[in-house]
Amino acid sequence: MSTTDWLKPLQHILNCPVHAVTKSIAEWSELVGSAAGAWLDESTPSPLAVGQSIEQGDKTWMVMAIHETAVEVLEIGSPSLQATEKELISWTLQLNLGTKDKKGPAISETERHALKLGEWIQKQLESNEPAYSLPDHLTVGNRLFNEMIPFLLVTEQPGTKQATYTELEKLLRSFMSDDVLLIPLKSQEWLIWGSISLLRDEDSDAFDDQEEETLEDSLASIGFGLHEMLASEWIGECHLAVAAPTSPAKGMIETTMLLRETINLGRKFHIGTNIHLPWMLQLERLLNAIPEVQRSKYLEQSLKRADLFVESEMLSTLETFFSLDCNVSETAKKLYIHRNTLLYRLDKLKQETGLDVRQFRDAVLVKIILLLYKVTKRN
Repeated sequence: MSTTDWLKPLQHILNCPVHAVTKSIAEWSELVGSAAGAWLDESTPSPLAVGQSIEQGDKTWMVMAIHETAVEVLEIGSPSLQATEKELISWTLQLNLGTKDKKGPAISETERHALKLGEWIQKQLESNEPAYSLPDHLTVGNRLFNEMIPFLLVTEQPGTKQATYTELEKLLRSFMSDDVLLIPLKSQEWLIWGSISLLRDEDSDAFDDQEEETLEDSLASIGFGLHEMLASEWIGECHLAVAAPTSPAKGMIETTMLLRETINLGRKFHIGTNIHLPWMLQLERLLNAIPEVQRSKYLEQSLKRADLFVESEMLSTLETFFSLDCNVSETAKKLYIHRNTLLYRLDKLKQETGLDVRQFRDAVLVKIILLLYKVTKRN
């Protein structure tokens, strides 16, 4: 029986969310204080054991397996399990997943190195003065000095399958070939580095000859393909960001920061979108830097001019119009309406607001209003 086969029945019995997650030593130390640090000392009896539980906040955590650099944990969305329930779950864990060896089954050298990279990245991101270049002991030869394509994968949906490192790495290799680096960050966040060869067309002699626009289109295409594969083969719906190729040894921290910001902006301004591209979120990044009070005040003043902005039909029309570079004919085709019907809607907007989206200046203002409305209406 696999680790996750019995999670759904257990979730049904307990009537609360149940997940299997993997915590790095750094994450586990933060969760349970000094317990993980004491365990690392070989001269001290391990305070951890399969089946032991910790209650914190609105969750109960139970140890499933202990490795050299990671702990597999059962996350139960209830802080008040009955003693008999804990004993039964503990017995089940020991029976099916337990091991007499306190370090548990050995993990691969690849995963061990990835966990060390993840811990180093987390430490730098939390530091006031982060180191932006990888230390020599983490570079592993020259591989990480070559340019690679960075992705950030995030899933936070309750009830989704939590794949192991080995499962996800195998899935990525089937899509990206063997040249892939998978780094676990948080329990549901993965940094992925793929080979730059993914960008090369079979008929192209060199990637350097491609134009910048082609690079962005290629990255977007790879991102969509990767997301589709992951969503169908692994975890269901998830969020994925992709950035321009860079050297992991030199750009690990800056790239991770960019990808995290990209996913946060995408989820904030474009609900329902799962693939997030940094070059498509420049205006959103600028608006996000404006204090919320000022954003709300500007939006309130703008919406006083017309309620037309917030009508679903007009919102859909304008979003499609902007996504097609303000092309009237293409927008009418996409919306399955007559061209004159679209022109009528745009003229109505101009009449009630004084803003003609067929003019560049007014189009920019309307775009800003729509982005601010998406954020403010949820607050």
